[in-house]
Amino acid sequence: MLEYFRIAGDLLDRLEKTQAESIGRAAAQCATSIGSGKLVHLFGTGHGSFPALEAFPRSGSLVGFHPIAELPITLIHHVYGDMGVPQYRFLHRQEGYGRAILEGHRLDPADTLVLFSHSGINPVVLDMALMAKEKGLTVIGVTSLPHSSATASRHSSKKKLFEVADIVIDTGAPLGDACVRIDGLADPVGAVSSMLVMAVVDAMIAETARALVERGTPPHVEVNLNLPREGSARAQNDAGYAELWRRLASR
Repeated sequence: MLEYFRIAGDLLDRLEKTQAESIGRAAAQCATSIGSGKLVHLFGTGHGSFPALEAFPRSGSLVGFHPIAELPITLIHHVYGDMGVPQYRFLHRQEGYGRAILEGHRLDPADTLVLFSHSGINPVVLDMALMAKEKGLTVIGVTSLPHSSATASRHSSKKKLFEVADIVIDTGAPLGDACVRIDGLADPVGAVSSMLVMAVVDAMIAETARALVERGTPPHVEVNLNLPREGSARAQNDAGYAELWRRLASR
């Protein structure tokens, strides 16, 4: 077996065994917000934006999940030029930027905020966590305790995401993220944090849906359009988008 798959499989097994309760608590909180007509906002910078974007709109996702995508710190595929790595390195460490991002969204105290950050130490994510708490939102932090515990906060509060969040989901991704050691290379290769947080967010969506059904408030589900029933699927998704706009417009 390729070593990456062995390590990734072990980490996924650990995630299920150790974080099932936390994911369940997070899903119950998301169900409370969505079931009451509110929103679950999701945010991360750089690769941490991937799970936020996975949450909606996506086959099998739910109306009520609301990704916040701040393009200058989401699109870092350019090494140089517009929205490149140098700008990203600068911006996601700027204290105050996270508060400005959230000010662009009308938050409700009954909303939930899910933050994804492998390290959990950078100012933009900490800004958002602290501001959301001030406004009465429940904050869910998806982070790596092995990495975060070994590094210092870059925020003036000296806090890390796992110290601020109401509910913490520990991905267990190793310090530095990469996991495969190769003779002749000083540094490991093969990052695992993205794989782990994608599993977290999709598991959380599934458990949120289960909780909503059990509470008698089934969610609007986004369905795949590449099916024989494309016409009805499109109508179902359009109804979901209309519901999302209704929630946004009611703020």
